[in-house]
Amino acid sequence: MAYGRKDLEPEHRPEAVKARLSQPPSANTLPDAVLGGIDGCVTTFAVVSGAFGAGFSPTVALVLGFANLLADGFSMAVSNYEASQAQQEHIDSVARRERHHIQLIPDGEREEIRQIFRAKGFEGELLETVVETLTNDHDVWVDTMLKEEHYLQPVGSNPLRAALTTFFAFIVVGAMPLLPYALPDLDTAIQFLASLVIAGAMFFGIGMLKSLVYQRPVLRSGIRTLLMGGAAAGLAFLSGHLAHALFGLI
Repeated sequence: MAYGRKDLEPEHRPEAVKARLSQPPSANTLPDAVLGGIDGCVTTFAVVSGAFGAGFSPTVALVLGFANLLADGFSMAVSNYEASQAQQEHIDSVARRERHHIQLIPDGEREEIRQIFRAKGFEGELLETVVETLTNDHDVWVDTMLKEEHYLQPVGSNPLRAALTTFFAFIVVGAMPLLPYALPDLDTAIQFLASLVIAGAMFFGIGMLKSLVYQRPVLRSGIRTLLMGGAAAGLAFLSGHLAHALFGLI
């Protein structure tokens, strides 16, 4: 969505800018939710597709689907937690190292700041003023080195929040394709088709949500996510069908 000048002016007034920048940084959990939702839907619908392709009963598909939903959801949440924790530990380690260097060789670290901002076009007295201002406060100095030398944000994502977001998105979205199998009166083919429609809607909806937040083309993003999920489900269906044909699974 494109904004005009009049739309953007209120949030760029001095008082609005000051209020916005004074707020503490907040972690964006949308990538964790998108990742968990897509993977949860792929996981359960892949199980459903594989079971249908192999000729398994709806009960087997339901049991396998829920078992995979819980196990894979937990595994993915733990993996995301460990990854986020490792990233934060890396940031903290680099910050400690920079702070130690500032204590041991402040002139050398000050020269790093000087060369970084000289490369940005600062020269002469203005450059020295920038260097002096940034190096007067050690916290600002370290944060600047993290961003400009190591390309790191001083504050990473919250590992627990990332893990919980991933887990709940995985469970909620992943459970949707299993709902038709909780209705035993439906014909097996109808159950699979209903699950297919629900999974497709989930994939398309996640793609649309992502595009709305990041201001990307809605339809293209929805179709792209739908195709990726459909490809995973198609592979699962073919695997189940081939296993049934080769080994006579029932």
